[in-house]
Amino acid sequence: MILHGYWRSGAAYRVRIGLNLKGVEYDRHGVDLRTGAQASEAFLALNPQGLVPALEVDGGVLTQSPAILEWLEEAHPTPPLLPLDPVGRAHVRAMAALIACDIHPLNNLRVGKALRQTFGADQAAVDAWAARWILPGFEALERLVEVHGDGWCFGAAPTLADCYLIPQIYSARRFNVSIEAFPRLRAIDATATAHPAFVAAHPDNQPDAD
Repeated sequence: MILHGYWRSGAAYRVRIGLNLKGVEYDRHGVDLRTGAQASEAFLALNPQGLVPALEVDGGVLTQSPAILEWLEEAHPTPPLLPLDPVGRAHVRAMAALIACDIHPLNNLRVGKALRQTFGADQAAVDAWAARWILPGFEALERLVEVHGDGWCFGAAPTLADCYLIPQIYSARRFNVSIEAFPRLRAIDATATAHPAFVAAHPDNQPDAD
């Protein structure tokens, strides 16, 4: 199993967390988004969309982090990253989608480049843009964790929602977005800093980090 990703990519980060939580062994192959490696002929042969992550497994290639994580849950059901009951599973998926659909796409590398190159945004403007989408999402997630959480986003063990949350908190800090207003999210982040699966997945601990 080979995970093609960029050390600071939030989407690749969440997949690393999921693989680590499941105890699945995999090799890493760095794809430097800053140099355009994702547009190389070799990488486009793996993922025609030219995005990370891409996971080589069982003679094929899986793309899009939500699909990879759902496959991971089905192929390696223990320990579970989704609750057993259908309603609980829907709640966890909704938390994950809140981040994956409504926050992350608006502050990824492609959008940042467009803001700078097309609209002349400086770093302060890019940071403000990121905050515009991160803060409302975190406000909603904070309330959801209040209802459903017990140490993690949903219940007392990590779920798919935590795989998405921790990379987004990392991204918030990169864009100088304060998370002081979200004590429950900060508590989950603090717990994750002592969890081996999250520690090993952290961008600073990847072989291609600089």
